[in-house]
Amino acid sequence: MSQFQPSPRALEQYGRRPHGWWKTALVFLALAAALYWSASGIEFKGVTTKGSEVAYGVIYGIFNPDPSVLFDMSPFGVAYLLFETVAIALLGTLFGGLLAVPFAFLSSEKIVPRPVAFLSRSLVMLVRTIPSLVWALIWIRVTGPGALCGVVTQSVCSIGMISKMYVTAIEDVDTRILESLNAMGCTTFQKIRYGILPQLTANMVSTVIYRFDINIKDASTLGVVGAGGIGAVLIQTISTRRWSMAGAFLTGMILLMLVIEYFSTRLRKRLAQGL
Repeated sequence: MSQFQPSPRALEQYGRRPHGWWKTALVFLALAAALYWSASGIEFKGVTTKGSEVAYGVIYGIFNPDPSVLFDMSPFGVAYLLFETVAIALLGTLFGGLLAVPFAFLSSEKIVPRPVAFLSRSLVMLVRTIPSLVWALIWIRVTGPGALCGVVTQSVCSIGMISKMYVTAIEDVDTRILESLNAMGCTTFQKIRYGILPQLTANMVSTVIYRFDINIKDASTLGVVGAGGIGAVLIQTISTRRWSMAGAFLTGMILLMLVIEYFSTRLRKRLAQGL
């Protein structure tokens, strides 16, 4: 049996392989130094007795949820609060997704002059820099505590992320279509309507669905500061050590996230395949 001989092309490519092993070593050393520096700034004092008690209580509550709370349809029951949480996330995502469209086009140098794009991107970056809890504390002074504060907060936070992803998609569009429309004397609005939006529809819908997943989790957290949702009641039950009630709320949240994750993943997959 003849011994396998690599082709001349394979030998040539093998000879061109990078030999900079020292670069890889420097990267690993830099990562190790960064890890050591980060760990040195964290002071670990062990697990407190109260912390272990809370952890045990939460685990116990998940496996022993209070059925009277889990199936309660009143404004203090799991079903109602989960519905409110989904409504906050859905409205916040829709409003944010719609408002992100003009910001995205104003942030693209393919659509507007560079100074305009720079100003728009700076504004979006400022919105994205401020955490959602800080936005909630700001808007709660305007709208008062409740679901409206959660909707406004999530709308603003969604603009920052969604518009950035929209801009990335706009920068990747086929410019030949825009050049053809430009040669036909089309206006900027017509180029957006007939040249860009048809290429971005699937990407935009997928981005909005992804942001909705994030907003569901954020809506639960925003309830802690009074922005509606299930978070406030969950924190109260944990603070008062009503573990079975806390377990009922956590069980509801887990089931909700599993359902949303399943359907959103399937929908995004179909969008990626072109429906």
